[in-house]
Parts: sequence; structure tokens; C-alpha cells
Amino acid sequence: MRSLPPSLDAQVVAEIDRRLRAVEDDHQVRIPWAIESGSRAWGFPSPDSDYDCRFLFVRRRDHYVTLWPRRDVIETPLDKVFDVNGWDLAKTVRLIAKGNATAIEWLRSPIIYTGDPVFRDALVALTDQIAERSAIGRHYLHVCIRQRTGMVTLKRFFYALRPAAALRWLEVHPTSTVPPMDLPTLLEEGDVDADTRAAADELIALKSRTRELGTQSPPSILERFVARELDHAEHFESMPPTGDQARNRALADEFFRSQLA
Repeated sequence: MRSLPPSLDAQVVAEIDRRLRAVEDDHQVRIPWAIESGSRAWGFPSPDSDYDCRFLFVRRRDHYVTLWPRRDVIETPLDKVFDVNGWDLAKTVRLIAKGNATAIEWLRSPIIYTGDPVFRDALVALTDQIAERSAIGRHYLHVCIRQRTGMVTLKRFFYALRPAAALRWLEVHPTSTVPPMDLPTLLEEGDVDADTRAAADELIALKSRTRELGTQSPPSILERFVARELDHAEHFESMPPTGDQARNRALADEFFRSQLA
């Protein structure tokens, strides 16, 4: 499975492919899922955005049965172009069970370097069974709050705007658990008013053609939107889990064991 837009640099993609093959060979792991995260997958890249490839890897069964487990993260050299690293499947499933939306987002990225659709669909199905809406809401709430601390540049503002849009999406879809990954879809499906959407579209367009957005303040209409969604989402802080934790852990264990060779 592979889905790459023509806007990606072919030479960069070739190097990412090479790094993924090297990870499998050097670490003796299987990579069933490798995608693009970051601003390119979130729908607001800049001309100089780096490539944030994230992958999931699975070790052989005997590597998990040891008193000295290996690291649950594999990293490749980081530079101005490449940010390629991945998580062990065990780490990923544990985080999904805890409500970490980052791991869940990777399964929905529109940019896929390589992937086994059977693996992805099975992990998505597990997510639908065990992910807690309350934990997902808290995840986006806390991300948004962190990004609003300190000096907020236009570039950094996007990292508050997207989780705020995710919180809005959750409010509009009260029976759903996992929001879409990219900002334009969140705004479209979040019943956001036309003026706010227009301001966001204009800012996204500006970022797409500007290498450095500068330190000026974000549009006031978007700042109000973020503040409003944070206020509306405060209830996630006290919302209790609704699922059976023992059942969720059993389902997570069952899926994890099914992926071991």
C-alpha cells in the first residue's frame, strides 16, 4: 500500500524508502506501516517543511520474551530535511489504549510510504473498540494548551489551531471518538462558520508559499476560535472512562500477539 502526492520530492522519498529498508535489515524488524506526519499530513506545509516519516515496527516474538527488552523506538539521523523514526508495535498499542491520539492519527495519514492494509485495518478496528473519547479529548486539549504558552508565532499557532479544530470536531460529533488528521477536513466537518474557515484557509495559503511566517500575531478571529474551543472542551478534564479497562487490555493483548511471528 502506497499513497504519495506528486508534491513530495522524489529524491527525498527515495531516501526515506532506503532508510526504512535499512531499519528492517539492521534491526531485524518488520515495518507494516510507514507514513508522513507533521505539517505535510496535517494540511499546512511550508516550502521548507521537513519530512516527518513515522513508522511502526514489529520485532520477532523471541525479542519480546526477555529480561532485557530492546528500545521501543528506532531513530535515524535527524537533519533539516529528514525526521524519520518509529515506534515498536507494543508501545503503539499501549498508547492507543491510553488515548494517545498521535498513534491513532498515524493510521489515518493521507501520505503513506509503505503499508499493509490488513494490518492497518485490524489496528484501526482495535482502536475503534478500545479508544476512549474522554482520553482523546484530553489529548487534544492539553496539546492546544501547551502550544499557547510562551510567545506564539504564526507558525506555532498552527499547532494550537489544529487541536482546537479537533476539539470542535468532537463537539459536533458527540458519538464519535477519533477526529480526522488534517486541518482542512477538521474545519470542513466541524461546522465552523464561514468567516473562521476563510481566515484559516488564507493563513494556510500564506504558509504554503512563505518560508518564514514571522512573529506577528495570528488573526484575531482564529485566536477567538481557539480560545472558545478550549473553554468548551474543559469538560474532558473530568470526563470518566466509559469502557471496560480489563476488556480493552485483553483485546489489545490479543491483537499484539496476532502480529508476532
